Amino acid sequence: MNPYVLTILLSSLGLGTTLTFASSHWLLAWMGLEINTLAILPLMAQHHHPRAVEATTKYFLTQATAAAMILFASTTNAWITGGWDMNDMSSPIASTMVITALALKIGLAPMHFWMPEVLQGLDLLTGLILSTWQKLAPLALIIQTAQAVDPVLLTALGLVSTLVGGWGGLNQTQLRKILAYSSIAHMGWMLVILQYAPQLTLLALLTYIFMTSAAFLTLKISSATKLNTLAVVWSKSPVLTVATPLVLLSLGGLPPLTGFMPKWLILQELAKQSLPLAATVMALAALLSLYFYLRLCYAMTLTISPNTTAATTPWRAQTTQASLPLALFTTMALGLLPVSPAIVMLVT
Repeated sequence: MNPYVLTILLSSLGLGTTLTFASSHWLLAWMGLEINTLAILPLMAQHHHPRAVEATTKYFLTQATAAAMILFASTTNAWITGGWDMNDMSSPIASTMVITALALKIGLAPMHFWMPEVLQGLDLLTGLILSTWQKLAPLALIIQTAQAVDPVLLTALGLVSTLVGGWGGLNQTQLRKILAYSSIAHMGWMLVILQYAPQLTLLALLTYIFMTSAAFLTLKISSATKLNTLAVVWSKSPVLTVATPLVLLSLGGLPPLTGFMPKWLILQELAKQSLPLAATVMALAALLSLYFYLRLCYAMTLTISPNTTAATTPWRAQTTQASLPLALFTTMALGLLPVSPAIVMLVT
């Protein structure tokens, strides 16, 4: 892609998200979401592959449906209350419609069906943007409107998402689909705790971005998209073979890695709020997620590909990809748990 065009598209992505962050008027927030969606569509379809075009079409139709629902809900709210202020969501119908539309935008269950299919059709860097940056604007709107929404609806959406994210990834062999179900599960964790401790939602989002970025950049640098290709990563980069399983276990929430921190604090807060059943269901769903991460770790570290390579030289070719972002994100995904008290104080 032309670097000037790429610069314009990435700037538009940033502009759309910033506009949504800064707005308290529903029309401006909707406009930011639309700029965001339209900016990422050319990035998704840039490889001109039928699967990429299919994924772009699915993403566009889904996001257009969600945007139309947001516009309809905000218009309904303005008709009832007389204003477009985001903090004045006194109509239960409008607030429920808005949360449903935003859940569709970020891929929360049961509106998650587009997410694995779309991510499967993208290259890894665009998939990284879709899994991290594209979640920010809708989550900001969810946080702003959460107080007006029925707490039972938020808890139900979060619990279903954690269960679907755990069950859905069990039989997958495509790494991008596994990371899509991982994203669904993590969004569920963020939504469940939102009404009780919004700062924990931000903490979970931050750690999720670190861990997912490390996972996507690792797969990008090793050119792995399927489960069986993980078996030959050791011959390309032995160091990655050590670090990647730890990143995946961190995504699963295993101590003493960073991913344990938000899950631990969220379960603790749910217990304080007298929701032991919800905490138990989410802990069991986390075990499901941990199982399919363990499958990836097993394939990467304890299996050897049956293919015999004619020469070892191509495996040792130096990569031209930047390794500094991967090193930074991997370090953050593995080593932030000891400083969790300082991070919690900073967030609160």
